[in-house]
Amino acid sequence: DECSWRELEDGIARSYGTCMTMGTASTMAAAVDALGLSLPGASSILAADSRHSHLATATGRRIVEMVWEDLKPRDVLTDDAFENAVTVVMALGGSTNAIIHLIAMAGRAGVPLDIDRFDALSRRTPFLANVRPSGQYLMEDFFYAGGLRALMSRIPDLLHTEAPTVSGTPLGAGLDGVPVVNEQVIVPRDRPINPEGGLAVLRGNLAPDGAVIKHTAMEPRLLKHQGPAIVFRDYNDLERRMDDPDLPATQDSVLVLQNAGPLGAPGMPEWGMLPIPKKLLQKGVRDMVRISDARMSGTSYGACVLHVAPESFVGGPLALVRDGDIVALDVPGRRLTLQVPEEELGQRRAAWRPRELPYPRGWVALWARHVRQADKGCDFDFLEGTAPIPEPEIH
Repeated sequence: DECSWRELEDGIARSYGTCMTMGTASTMAAAVDALGLSLPGASSILAADSRHSHLATATGRRIVEMVWEDLKPRDVLTDDAFENAVTVVMALGGSTNAIIHLIAMAGRAGVPLDIDRFDALSRRTPFLANVRPSGQYLMEDFFYAGGLRALMSRIPDLLHTEAPTVSGTPLGAGLDGVPVVNEQVIVPRDRPINPEGGLAVLRGNLAPDGAVIKHTAMEPRLLKHQGPAIVFRDYNDLERRMDDPDLPATQDSVLVLQNAGPLGAPGMPEWGMLPIPKKLLQKGVRDMVRISDARMSGTSYGACVLHVAPESFVGGPLALVRDGDIVALDVPGRRLTLQVPEEELGQRRAAWRPRELPYPRGWVALWARHVRQADKGCDFDFLEGTAPIPEPEIH
């Protein structure tokens, strides 16, 4: 009834703040901490904790000091800093959105960072934060277990501990001996939840420029899987047909959503956690392989292949997938393959026609002309670069 539903809502979201899981907000707060752009440990403090007001005061003082010291963000945003951020995201089992955000930030800082480096760092970084959606606990538990500094104390050899930070001290200062209070939440290095980090980058003829999956939050049986595609041409098509009793879907099917990327949607919304067809939910199916050029929320989970690049709207191979095509996913091998002969794909490519973007002017027209693809961070091309931009003269 309405009363019990309200009690449930009040219990789930009982204070202000961001998502209580390792969502995008928590992930990016930790990434900024590891980049050295916040005071050490700031990212882990709970929203309703009084230590936030103390942090705000200390941050204000420090910003004024940085002005006198002429310490700028570009002095902190080094190649080592971005490697630290990526490593921390992998150890946390963080949001897939972090890949796009960090690539865009690096582009503006003039630091080369591509998706292959994310995968290389994931391969060497153990997943240690037992926090949902890839684990069992919540961000509150993570904070009381020691927070980000405690997790970093378990992987100092994987971090550039001499990287500068806005605090004026290296990232590794004071990291030795930071205690882990609860090893159920921040697990020991020799007993990782997964020997690899939480995110993996896939390539293949379906994603020549890459795709992303949060493989620690999916059913293990789907890590290597192949099945026939069921293709939805756009989100409206998905909404119309997903729960149709006649949809020819089984638990082995691969659900494919096209035209949900940076240009196709437009704006690359968080549609990537495609719903399970109702008739399969009723049979107890809880995970399926799903592929799209969309994003998904950091709180989402499942065998969802995201950020497929190039996107279908610009003629990427995702646009060529048809119902019944066999799609193969191999997460350990980092492959995503459309098992259709190249000759057939060539014929489909020749017959493919782009959709018209119905925005001849305004913000979306500017977006369409200048936005990069997912593997490049979805930022405007004219915002990338290395040279500092001078302030305009004021007369």
